[in-house]
Amino acid sequence: MKEKGIVLVVDDDKAHRTMLRTLLSGWGYPVMEADDGDTATDRVREQVFDLILMDIRMMRVSGLEALQTIKEINPAIPVIIMTAFSSVESAVEALKKGAYDYLTKPLDFDELKIVIERAMEHRQLREENRQLRAHLGSQFDQRNIIGRSDAMMKLMETVAQVAPSDATVLLTGESGTGKELIAGAIHYNSMRKNGPFVKINCAAITETLLESELFGHEKGSFTGADQRKEGKFRQADGGTLFLDEVSEMSLAMQVKLLRVLQEREVIRVGGDEVIRVDVRVLAATNKNLWDEIEVGRFRDDLFYRLNVVSIHVPPLSERREDIPLLAQHFLTMFLEKNHKDIKGFTPQAMDQLMKHEWPGNIRELMNVVERAVVLSRAEYLDEGDLALMTRNVLSQQHDMTGTLPLEEMEKKTVLKTLELTGGNKSETARRLGITRKTLREKLKKYGVGE
Repeated sequence: MKEKGIVLVVDDDKAHRTMLRTLLSGWGYPVMEADDGDTATDRVREQVFDLILMDIRMMRVSGLEALQTIKEINPAIPVIIMTAFSSVESAVEALKKGAYDYLTKPLDFDELKIVIERAMEHRQLREENRQLRAHLGSQFDQRNIIGRSDAMMKLMETVAQVAPSDATVLLTGESGTGKELIAGAIHYNSMRKNGPFVKINCAAITETLLESELFGHEKGSFTGADQRKEGKFRQADGGTLFLDEVSEMSLAMQVKLLRVLQEREVIRVGGDEVIRVDVRVLAATNKNLWDEIEVGRFRDDLFYRLNVVSIHVPPLSERREDIPLLAQHFLTMFLEKNHKDIKGFTPQAMDQLMKHEWPGNIRELMNVVERAVVLSRAEYLDEGDLALMTRNVLSQQHDMTGTLPLEEMEKKTVLKTLELTGGNKSETARRLGITRKTLREKLKKYGVGE
């Protein structure tokens, strides 16, 4: 059974304190007492409490005065104020000063129990969020961005300069280069690091849903909107919003985004309430926005709003000296994940990694290493474990009109891999991650005999 949080009961009426101690102890809460506001603040300096239940009228130091001091000592402690009905105005003042809630005397015990449970859950969520932010902060720490190449050193110098400002940043670079990681590094090294870091991929959501995702919607504003929803801008209030693949927005959505960036306010879909937001925006694209502007697919006024600071994230082919560091980093990560014991890469395997074109950049390298770790049974990963795909192979997986049908793409990949292995079916099956029997069946279907 989960241990319940410690409650500090503050009241100068001894009989009332005793009643509350008995009641709360019966609900499983450890209880400590204070007979006045000054005693309460001393207790808070000495010990961490999970909740404070405090009367507003006391002889020496009132609940309002004590609340103000307690919030200075530890602003995270939820404080529930108890007040007589005639002092409700004072309770409202307490809410303004940071009280979690107030209850009028005589107390409704059912209501008291519900409010305490809700406050405890709120406290727990805040602590979990704090720990999550700390974890994410370490994950996005600049020191965890792997790379010692000149290109990466210059990039991180720029990040260090830009992060403390509140400037809008446009991140450019090919898919898979790590633009989201750089965006995270900017946020977690900024003045907003204790605020939320909210991400949205503009290409992954339809235009009609994107507006709702960004700005929120009112209940009943469209089919399926069965309740009010806050958008990403509201969720990111006080923090940072990362708009990935921003170039995929429609022109109509670009106009709406531009208005929000200019006015710093949003209106939910189907509503008319104007909501102020304090959000830093980071955007990313793998396209040349100048080209998009010239052909009329991207607004130049929005480009200038987003491009206050521009950071280009280099492709892996321009930072080859980082490949051994990245490969080793991914190897360590996937060995732990898959509970495997592989000592490293053979010189031949590392040579292949260094020579590869990496059209998929870091994402491709990570996938290659993960697949090799999962499938290899050797002490060291060799070149046969890597199953690298060249640009020529990839280009054959698409025709001039776009993506090939899945079966045709699969056939081309299987046959090309068979060609690359010199007809070795065991090696072909291993590189494709399928059994020799499955490969035999596929080749039979393609009309390629044993």
